[in-house]
Amino acid sequence: MHALAALLAAGQIHVVAAENMWGSLAAQLGGSRVRVTSVVASPAADPHDYEPTAVDARGFATAQLLIVNGDGYDAWASKLIAANPVSGRIVLTVGDLVGARTGGNPHLWYSPANVRTVAAAITRAYAKLDPTSTPYFRALASRFRTNALAQYDHLIAAIRRRFGGAPVGASESIFAPLARTLGLRLLTPPSFLQAISEGSEPTAGDITTIDRQIARREIDVWVYNAQNSTPDVARLTSRARADRIPVVTITETLAPANATFEQWQVRQLKALELALARR
Repeated sequence: MHALAALLAAGQIHVVAAENMWGSLAAQLGGSRVRVTSVVASPAADPHDYEPTAVDARGFATAQLLIVNGDGYDAWASKLIAANPVSGRIVLTVGDLVGARTGGNPHLWYSPANVRTVAAAITRAYAKLDPTSTPYFRALASRFRTNALAQYDHLIAAIRRRFGGAPVGASESIFAPLARTLGLRLLTPPSFLQAISEGSEPTAGDITTIDRQIARREIDVWVYNAQNSTPDVARLTSRARADRIPVVTITETLAPANATFEQWQVRQLKALELALARR
């Protein structure tokens, strides 16, 4: 039996997520009624450099629900969707769902508000694809909001309350949405954050500014994206460690790859809370 036919016979919705942070949400919100495949899943690779395979193309062609980040983060996914039009397939593009600005920060999953918006959209998509299971999907959505995200929400509120206004630095724009939610003052020049995110060269002036912030201990914590490092970032991160500024490592995709979204985020938030407490 064809793989998709087998899923349909088992009463499961076939879901493909371009990245595993969205795939984790989809799996938790769908339970036994869905089968989720995430394409970009390795915490050891830079998702910006991902090249899709023939297997990825087949997965996109047979999925009933596709979840892609959009906003320029996974342009390869948009190309696969265009190359494999499927009648009745639902495509959720996160950037469109949350009203992301074209050319803005594509790391949309680092905004807690975006996470809730996407979770609600996934539940609506499931109800449309499998109307008879709507009560089941709604129950899972309620459990996700109140139980799965409980510690995540608690840590965000606690860090904001205790450390709001604290000055921090970051190696890339990925941390900016969460920094805003936490009430932290991200002092790293926005042009540097964007340059590293887009793979372009930062200016000498920006690097000098960050060196000064580290040398003068103007930042309490340096947040380092381990999946997008450059020689400049590596040097600045080493400099922060040498000057005894706590370094908190974050990733773009789930780490470890088998963690849930909230397990991954809670671990990073705890590390950030501990680092801020050392200031």
